[in-house]
Amino acid sequence: MFARILVSALFAGFLAGLVAALLQLVFVQPVLLHAELYESGALNHFGDDATGGGEVAVPGIDLERDGLSVLFTTLTYTGFAFLLVAAMALAEDRGLRITVRQGLVWGVAGFVAVQLAPALGAPPELPGSAAADIDPRQIWWFGTVGATAAGLALIAFGRGWALRGIAALLLLAPHVIGAPHPDDFFGPAPPELASLFAARSLGTGLAAWTLLGLLAAFFWVREGKRAEGMARVA
Repeated sequence: MFARILVSALFAGFLAGLVAALLQLVFVQPVLLHAELYESGALNHFGDDATGGGEVAVPGIDLERDGLSVLFTTLTYTGFAFLLVAAMALAEDRGLRITVRQGLVWGVAGFVAVQLAPALGAPPELPGSAAADIDPRQIWWFGTVGATAAGLALIAFGRGWALRGIAALLLLAPHVIGAPHPDDFFGPAPPELASLFAARSLGTGLAAWTLLGLLAAFFWVREGKRAEGMARVA
């Protein structure tokens, strides 16, 4: 079982991470680099001497920065893959048959728990944006991810209205509590750029998580069939 989880997670996470890194380099990083020009003062959006183009900056090639970005993204999605495959293993152990098509649902659920739900209270932020202290933000983020994942699991596998009621409470609780925010909002970058950054970050996340779910299910099923074949031969 451990070897099956290891192989499935490594292959799925690595491939999905590479695709996610490519999407980020093409769609997200140009917005980030453009925002850094406002943060450094090279561009000014506010005031009488406002300067800045309406087009998103096209980044040059920075091998060190881009390479580290690819490495970090790949490692991150490999970690997500281990969590996803471990959840699949637990579900299969409880009698649920995992299929490649179901991997799409697993991937979307992972996106909702890890990115979409936290973004409802604390969307992806550009450099220089106003933000609350990091500690309460991290606590709220981890709590939101955990509560959302548990709520989705109860909706998918729970039976009875009581468990569904608990699931609804778990999904709503982080947003009723509310994410930590500063007293005042400010930042050098245009709000239009901030909204574009958030939209592209979430779009990239949805694509990557969907692919991750499909790949995790594919390798999980493939490794399961391989293990069954080896057992028959033995």
